[in-house]
Amino acid sequence: MAASEEWIRAGRDGDLLTVAAVGRWTIGHAEEIEAATEALASDGARSASIDLSGLDAIDTAGALVLFNAVKRLRDAGVETEIGGVPEDFADLLQRVAEAKQHQPPPPAHVGRIGASLERIGRHTVAVAFEARDLLSFFGLTIVATGRILVRPSRLRLASTINHMEVAGVNALPIVGLLTFLIGVVLAYQSADQLRQFGAEIFTVNLLGISILRELGVLITAILVAGRSGSAFTAQIGTMKVREEVDAMQTIGMDPIEVLVLPRMFALVIVLPLLTFYADIMGLLGGAIMSLIVLDISMVQFLEQLKTWTTPWTFWIGIMKAPVFAFLIALVGCFQGLRVEGSAESVGRLTTQSVVQGIFLVIVADAIFSIIFSALHI
Repeated sequence: MAASEEWIRAGRDGDLLTVAAVGRWTIGHAEEIEAATEALASDGARSASIDLSGLDAIDTAGALVLFNAVKRLRDAGVETEIGGVPEDFADLLQRVAEAKQHQPPPPAHVGRIGASLERIGRHTVAVAFEARDLLSFFGLTIVATGRILVRPSRLRLASTINHMEVAGVNALPIVGLLTFLIGVVLAYQSADQLRQFGAEIFTVNLLGISILRELGVLITAILVAGRSGSAFTAQIGTMKVREEVDAMQTIGMDPIEVLVLPRMFALVIVLPLLTFYADIMGLLGGAIMSLIVLDISMVQFLEQLKTWTTPWTFWIGIMKAPVFAFLIALVGCFQGLRVEGSAESVGRLTTQSVVQGIFLVIVADAIFSIIFSALHI
């Protein structure tokens, strides 16, 4: 390691401490120069003068070391000035000095409660910006949909049909099984409670209204959000990692038309059909459990269902399905296009896609409930 005399020469003239900087104050010698300046002692001096005329070279790292030394002397009560600045180094030193002046102070210790509040604030701001970006993406999607409606030939029909098969036909087993079991559980629990009042027959009413109006479409949408919404994010995100989306834009293709709209149209078409299938399977499960537990035959079940449910009960659930499908596809594709070139980003945004998709579906369902209640439907 070089000796300190090679970087600075210090002397005293009464109450004045004189310091001459010499040599090359560059990043390669930053540690040695820092050690040399830290060894400076004011020894009761009331003022100090740092002469830079002997410098052969200085870079940003050297300038930072210089200003740190000045700060230490001033903190010790020594009035310090810099002189003899070579013309070639004046601009660099001025820029570093300005940057040091605008440097934010270190954060104060705020404790656990303060840190928690800060974390909540940061997440709140991040959510607000993400909501703004999602709204912007919604606008772009609406504009692209308008172009498709004006010129239907722009729609990629083969891609749309493929996504209909993947998101719809391939989802039939899991949707059917889950809604069938929910119908079984709902019928059993309802019968167990209504039996206390001798009102077992109203189990059919409860099954019909809850499955046709709410549970059928809601459970189907949640399954599709976890299954297809996450797939949309992973597929588009992987294309972003491989820079395929950038390549599309380079050759003049619109990623929204190529990647988003086929998935969105496919989901909007198949989710009402999946909801109808889920309704049938849910009622079938409830009917079988009613036959076993309450000895209600299939004919009695269907007659009671026909008597106490109206066509609106069925259509309300079906009407929600396209809206839920649009929200799921919108969020899934939006998060996919936000992927930033790493596998970790794909996984994180896929998780966000599922969570946000389910959240928006439930919020939309609550809004529908308020609207239908106000309209007495």
